[in-house]
Amino acid sequence: MAEQPDLILGGPRAVLFADGVWHTGDDLRREIDLVSATLITANDGLLLLAMRPDLESVTTYLAALQTGRAVALIDPGAAADVVQRLADVYQPALVGGVSRPLHGFGLGARRWQMADLPAAPVNERIALLLPTSGSTGSPRMVRLSRAAVLSNATSIAETLGISSGEIAPTSLPLFYSYGLSVLNSHLFSGAGVALTFDSILSREFWDTFDQAGCTSLAGVPYSYQILKRLGFAPTDHPTLRTLTQAGGKLAIPFQQHFHELMSSVGGRFYVMYGQTEGTARLAIMPSEELPARWGSVGRPLSPGTIDIVVDGRTVDRGLEGDVIFSGPNVMDGYADNADDLSLGDELLGHLATGDRGFLDDDGYLWLTGRSKRIAKVFGERVNLDDVESMLRDVGVSAVAVALDDKLVLIAEGEIDLVVLKKSISSRIGVHSSGVTAMAVDQLPLLPSGKIDYQAVQRMASG
Repeated sequence: MAEQPDLILGGPRAVLFADGVWHTGDDLRREIDLVSATLITANDGLLLLAMRPDLESVTTYLAALQTGRAVALIDPGAAADVVQRLADVYQPALVGGVSRPLHGFGLGARRWQMADLPAAPVNERIALLLPTSGSTGSPRMVRLSRAAVLSNATSIAETLGISSGEIAPTSLPLFYSYGLSVLNSHLFSGAGVALTFDSILSREFWDTFDQAGCTSLAGVPYSYQILKRLGFAPTDHPTLRTLTQAGGKLAIPFQQHFHELMSSVGGRFYVMYGQTEGTARLAIMPSEELPARWGSVGRPLSPGTIDIVVDGRTVDRGLEGDVIFSGPNVMDGYADNADDLSLGDELLGHLATGDRGFLDDDGYLWLTGRSKRIAKVFGERVNLDDVESMLRDVGVSAVAVALDDKLVLIAEGEIDLVVLKKSISSRIGVHSSGVTAMAVDQLPLLPSGKIDYQAVQRMASG
């Protein structure tokens, strides 16, 4: 396992702000080198790392990249049985950041747990494994190469203009691809990251934000719904220049609201589209072009390309079909167990996203739904994403799932369910008996801030 020549820090000005202290690029390099020395002497195999927004986790992650050791990032809040299951399934050589002892592992250097038996062999292409969703309840991981990680980080930095003077807080989990891409794109560009465990709902988060002089904030749709509800004002944070949004579709009124807020202080609001399978982000809508194309997720992240495919053939612009992304940031494939760690590049840079959409005449992507989010109600096909779009249009915070031959709507807060049910059944053209509606105080969320559809499905079934 030889040390990799590529820079993981973009220069000596790369900084981390943790617990009120600045750690400069040179300090970080020394700490990374110390961790790297330990990794090099350990047995070959995967490092399973509970990825916290703290100095130890970040330097361990960067040391893994530096030494060429594959690292799987997992939720530090995962239950002990979930971590044990992942260790059993993937047979890592090392487990870091997990306080409880695992079966088959003994305590080693840096409080890491070392496997008692030889670890599963890992293909040299693999740099990073990320969960396919914000929850690690499922063992499926995305296999990402070092080239994919570096390509996505540099492309994001170039598109957003991330320079050494930029500082971003950890407003999203670092085991989530979007949150990790913020860390990567900043540190790899010689910029800074402020590490915090606090939520954007807390005063402590914003105290850290202002103390560190953060210049940007990344959020998923729920983040911006919360910020609007709290009366967020960029004038309260003078160093803030950029907001970015990905992780799902943000309703156009929210896009307009935050674009206007940031424009009023000379700032920027970017709408983006991404998937873990593409390392993080696949398309970005420039802030200045957003008002002319509300609802579009922008152009493909350079040097990637997007094609719209129907029945295996690329179709002309303006026609709807399956969204296919091609680029160096595409995953090598999925991993479901230790045997999959030895696999090479199965996708060869081409990702079937599972989304449907079209490209306009200028090459901007417009998403129309998911290929598989379809319900059948009395034999009629109903696109669940279309239903959720209808709900957003009337200002209802709700999700739609399929249960047998019914459409189930789960709404947040106090709402007239009879009216909601009749309204949606009328709009989709099915009898109201095929639609069920229920209300909850708050929709279940994954640690990433996205809707937890598995939990929603359980609610619908229960």
